[in-house]
Amino acid sequence: MEAMAMKAPEGVFRDYPDVVSVDELCRMLNISTATAYRLLKEQKIDSLRIGHVYKIPKLYVMKYLHLVS
Repeated sequence: MEAMAMKAPEGVFRDYPDVVSVDELCRMLNISTATAYRLLKEQKIDSLRIGHVYKIPKLYVMKYLHLVS
């Protein structure tokens, strides 16, 4: 899969775990919680949903940033 081959530039998102929460996603992208949930609900950022909890692999965040840039 191409997304797996993506690498973050040196230092970008280095301090975040490989799978982030919605709160961490908000900090990474400097967005509100409402915006984060909208992006996830509209599947603009791929995610895994376990019950009511979203888990977002960091690679999916980088993929989203690549698509919108």
